[in-house]
Amino acid sequence: MKKLLLAASVLALTACSAPSEPQLTLTPQPVIASQPVVQGKALSLESRDLRTAQFIAVVDSGRENVQPLHSTQNLRITLEEALSRQLTAQGYTLTADSQGTLRLDVLEAMVSVKHSVMSHDLNSKLQLQLVVETPTGKFIKRYSGKSERTGAMSASVEDMELAMNNLITAVLKDIYADQELNTYMQENL
Repeated sequence: MKKLLLAASVLALTACSAPSEPQLTLTPQPVIASQPVVQGKALSLESRDLRTAQFIAVVDSGRENVQPLHSTQNLRITLEEALSRQLTAQGYTLTADSQGTLRLDVLEAMVSVKHSVMSHDLNSKLQLQLVVETPTGKFIKRYSGKSERTGAMSASVEDMELAMNNLITAVLKDIYADQELNTYMQENL
């Protein structure tokens, strides 16, 4: 009897731990500078996720059948790590005891998929805000992007991952190439 109870308990726990819905794996590619553009500039990097919903995608299959999908990893941490690699390649030293702080705010990150009988519409949106605080002042700027795609049949998890990864990568390139941001950081850190 004890063995049967133990087997039933293990089976129940295993069923509870199995993921019931697919998840998206996000692997954005930061811009890695071939040569550092700054030397000796230190800053601390922080991030906040200010989105109202923590899922990364929503699939609308019609007839009020809407399924939210989450990321396999925390989106805020994924974005912070990508930005950290990008800043380090530019020559910045990331340290906790710096006078300058760069904060990354995640304002919006969503892949919306609408399925019809024979096709799908995939819309991606991303909005990030950077706040640079130094002893001499504050710099705030928003970066955003969106993409739209229509395809045959239903969208796969891979389609959604590709859409969001490409969008994050494009926004990271915008941040890297932003002359106003780069000038402010070089002059004030």
